[in-house]
Amino acid sequence: MRNSPFWWVLIGFMVILDYYVFQAVKVVSFSASPKTKTIIFAAYWAISILALLGLLILPYLQFQHQSRIVRTTIFAVIMGIFFAKLIAALFFFIDDVRRGIQWLIGKFSSNKESGEEVAGENLSRSVFLSWVGMIAGGGLLGSLVYGFSNKYRYQLKRFPLAFTTLPPAFKGLKIVQLSDIHSGSFTDKESVRKGVELVMKEKPDLILFTGDLVNNTAEEMEDYIDIFNKLNAPLGVYSVLGNHDYGDYVHWSDRDEVLIREEKDQGKRLFSPLQQANLDRLKAIHGELGWRLLMDEHVMLEKGGDQIALIGVQNWSAKARFPRYGDLKKAHDGAGQVSFKILMSHDPSHWDAEVRKTYTDIDLMLAGHTHGMQFGIEIPGLKWSPVQYVYKQWGGLYEAGPQKLYVNRGYGFIGYPGRVGILPEITVIELT
Repeated sequence: MRNSPFWWVLIGFMVILDYYVFQAVKVVSFSASPKTKTIIFAAYWAISILALLGLLILPYLQFQHQSRIVRTTIFAVIMGIFFAKLIAALFFFIDDVRRGIQWLIGKFSSNKESGEEVAGENLSRSVFLSWVGMIAGGGLLGSLVYGFSNKYRYQLKRFPLAFTTLPPAFKGLKIVQLSDIHSGSFTDKESVRKGVELVMKEKPDLILFTGDLVNNTAEEMEDYIDIFNKLNAPLGVYSVLGNHDYGDYVHWSDRDEVLIREEKDQGKRLFSPLQQANLDRLKAIHGELGWRLLMDEHVMLEKGGDQIALIGVQNWSAKARFPRYGDLKKAHDGAGQVSFKILMSHDPSHWDAEVRKTYTDIDLMLAGHTHGMQFGIEIPGLKWSPVQYVYKQWGGLYEAGPQKLYVNRGYGFIGYPGRVGILPEITVIELT
């Protein structure tokens, strides 16, 4: 990453952006005293230079687990400053376009007095738009900083879901869905424990985890086994793997050129011995937690003489950048005789790409993966997140005919160590 062309393009763009935003800083401070201007300009460039130096130095620093969280936080602040300036620059650009148009009009105007009025109006409007841009950019940065405090603010989302195919004995079944724990991002064990206690206070009949237990490696979960093994339910705790669970985002030292060539020849992802050992350890951890990991298979849940099928697949994505390991045909085979089926599949793009097209007898699919991008707005009448431009189904309940999909917004976090508007979620579903 640090030697990639993209990295240096980003650095160069940030330098240009800093200079561009500085022009607006000069506009809004034009009436300040020389001493005040000096302080404002010095503070602006001090912050900008520190952000650039941080971006340049961070890739070269090596961190242990806890210190990596510090690195992630620093990077998030730098990116917050960058996007704040980018948002502000949009308003400055609008002002520049407006002034450019008025300049062209002025070239054809012979009225000097009118030209002076336009100049005064230009300055007034420039100051106004510059302040609007500053407020918008500052608001974004402030919200990102505030979001650091939200990463353990677990939110209970309750939904009654009605199905005509549900057997009578399962009426009122309470399911708790968790997803995207990402234990490698945690730094506050007690807060994580409180989230698990919230789950158990619900007294669920069934607990389902839809993938991404870790960020990269199984060892990230070792310190949290004694917390998540407290999850239990009468009908059991079941889980599937997400895209992060395979260790695909780690540079494994024994992944040599021979293995890479074989992978290209066979057209499928091959694991090195170290990566396979990591995956095996992660699977074992699911067992130590008391969870039944479903690997392209199904189980029959029984209650009062009735049965429903619980199907679990490995990660399957319609997006090219994510691996496709799951085999829904294999998992579904043999489950056709029951009237009600629940599918656990980490990536919600699986629903439109395969489930709705081929497996119309699956009543409910549970997914996660998107985290709601950990940033957005969810208020009555308005639901928005940037992730919706990538995923059609990104958070909450979706329906297509009799089939339903629920996308959990994630228990943990990754990348940005916080949440703005999209809180960590514990989903409570009651079947009716």
